[in-house]
Amino acid sequence: MTDSTSAETTSRSTSTAAKKPAVRKKTTTAKKRTTAPRGKLVIVESPAKARSIGRYLGAGYTVKASMGHIRDLPKSTLGVDVEADFEPKYLIPRDKTKVVKELKASVQGAREIFLATDPDREGEAIAWHLVQATEATDKPLRRIVFNEITPEAVNAAINNPRDIDMDLVDAQQARRILDRLVGYGISPLLWKKVKRGLSAGRVQTAALRIVVEREREIDQFIPVEYWSLDADLSKIVGHEPTERDTFRASLHQVEGKKADLTRGEQAHEIVSALDNASWRVADVVRRETRRRPQAPFITSTLQQEASRKLGFAVRRTMSIAQELYEGIDLGTEGTQGLITYMRTDSTNVSSSAQQAARDAIAARFGPSFVPGKPPVYTRKSKGAQEAHEAIRPTAPHRDPQSVKKVLSAPQFKLYQLVWQRFMASQMASAVLDNTRVDVGAGTESEIASGKAPYIFRATGSIVKFQGWMAVYQQGRDEGETDELDRGALPEVAPDEDLNLLKLVPDQHFTQPPPRFTEATLVKALEEQGIGRPSTYAPTIATLQARNYTAVEERKLVPTEMGFVVADLLVEHFPTIFDIGFTSQLEAELDEIASGDRAWIPTLHQFYTPFTSTLARAEETMERVKIRDEPTDEICEICGRPMVIKLGRYGKFLACSGFPDCRNALPLLTKIGLPCPTCSIGEVVERRSRKGRTFYGCNRYPECDFVSWNKPSGEACPECGSYLVYVGKGASVKCSSCKYTGQLLAKAGD
Repeated sequence: MTDSTSAETTSRSTSTAAKKPAVRKKTTTAKKRTTAPRGKLVIVESPAKARSIGRYLGAGYTVKASMGHIRDLPKSTLGVDVEADFEPKYLIPRDKTKVVKELKASVQGAREIFLATDPDREGEAIAWHLVQATEATDKPLRRIVFNEITPEAVNAAINNPRDIDMDLVDAQQARRILDRLVGYGISPLLWKKVKRGLSAGRVQTAALRIVVEREREIDQFIPVEYWSLDADLSKIVGHEPTERDTFRASLHQVEGKKADLTRGEQAHEIVSALDNASWRVADVVRRETRRRPQAPFITSTLQQEASRKLGFAVRRTMSIAQELYEGIDLGTEGTQGLITYMRTDSTNVSSSAQQAARDAIAARFGPSFVPGKPPVYTRKSKGAQEAHEAIRPTAPHRDPQSVKKVLSAPQFKLYQLVWQRFMASQMASAVLDNTRVDVGAGTESEIASGKAPYIFRATGSIVKFQGWMAVYQQGRDEGETDELDRGALPEVAPDEDLNLLKLVPDQHFTQPPPRFTEATLVKALEEQGIGRPSTYAPTIATLQARNYTAVEERKLVPTEMGFVVADLLVEHFPTIFDIGFTSQLEAELDEIASGDRAWIPTLHQFYTPFTSTLARAEETMERVKIRDEPTDEICEICGRPMVIKLGRYGKFLACSGFPDCRNALPLLTKIGLPCPTCSIGEVVERRSRKGRTFYGCNRYPECDFVSWNKPSGEACPECGSYLVYVGKGASVKCSSCKYTGQLLAKAGD
């Protein structure tokens, strides 16, 4: 690595040395005054953070905000001198010149400078950029880091400064330059061969490839038929059996072999064979198990759980978490950060936070909920070194209800999620009672001899001791089940006779893998080592902004453009966008951060084969035209068919006669219902400016029907107005009166 002056900026900023106003000299002997630097300057990234920290430090300290990054590579050119060992040519963006000018003035007037940017690689790089842009190299520089914005953490950081870690800076520069080389090398090729405005990215395209490959798995999936056979059984009691006396068991074995019903005929043959059969308990196994709590949140797990439980998009989760981290005015307590730094892949927890949690747990739930010793959570990922701690509340005693009145609804929901997960992670294991019951079915002689030809099995679980489950329940992705869903089984004993209530044969088909949600895509990126905590949200946002993916029922669906771009890039850049290669590059960046690898040789190692591949792609890649989708719509101007085109902001309707006819309309999704107001138009799905779905008439503005809830197509039995769906279930409510009820028929059926 060259020294810090090797990457000096070709800055467009001007000198910020203050010009002294002309003053009238009183005498010819007047002496020139000089002002010595006074006070300590602390530079952070955001105004909210600056306000919080300024209150903690008080007199003697000035706290300024850099408003994020203050230098970057230029937008219009590559900005990297490849021939000079990848020397970056940093510029100060025009919208940051005023900020830099003010920071320079503050630096010149300060005696000592504290750089308090975020505690990760990007924050370390911003600290270094601040030194270069403000020309602060001749000042005493102190790099301070803290994972939480509280008086104790900030003052501890002030008292324990360090130097800027150039290994972390190098790792961040290497990432930025790698991404620039890939993006500025391949994106123009996509503009030339596919469509202007497209982009490619080292992490972005790997993520797109994952989504596209999953969609192809779904398309190519061939369902396979299979059958289940369940028996509803009850204990023999002297009264009508209640729910506590009954349970369901599934066919487990046939003639000593595992049951495998692939056709309906097999299931119905067994149903016939069990006509008038005897049913007796063959075996009962009871086992106590302990279920450990999940680790406290890291960035990826917070994003996943907020998506599952709160329905938050990844970017929204990070935005709200930033607000909770930077500080909330708590009234008498002043402004406090409620959670620790939210871009981390470490599950570490400080000993002081663990002790505070243990005290709070004992006070709230009792000593039995506190484990014998604080739990330790380890990560399998080799790159888990971005920050010092997991995401946790800064004060475990501060429960969500105590701060609810000062938080917005989204802030409260996310803080509650973080608080519950962390407190659960420090609590004792839950204790479950698991029961397995095997039931033999056959003739009386077969049952008596212990050779029942059919064995049905039932399992049940109950919570014996709640432990951490008193606070938190893990969210689940589509298709995931939990053993506790089965509930408790009635008390039965071996050789106990049972009554058959009914046999339930049921046809099933194997299901394709589910489409990715934002949450499950983050999980896949993390598992495969693609990107880092700070990249998940912008990566997913870029896929949607470029119209490579669309969101349907919270699932990510690749568009035709997404398929085309992914296929082209994987075909012509098989190594660059290989999942394993992308993961390996992340590992090498981690090695740079830890000081085990030099960043310039790493870039050379990447760039040489990349340029060869890029040159070959420019010669061999053929131009691709995105096909227009035909529709049944007719252009009201010229009478020609309308087609669906893909534009910069998504799909829209356009006349097939373009450019002779330039008629274009927004693409509206019809839900198959007539407008309940005018009865002429159709109800269509629309989007508000903030992205929220609502429903309106396709004849707008002639008809002004609008509804936030989806119309059901049913009329209210009390007032005759239209009913709308409520929530995710089958409930409906009236749009006019107070009537509520259950779904009578699905819209569009």
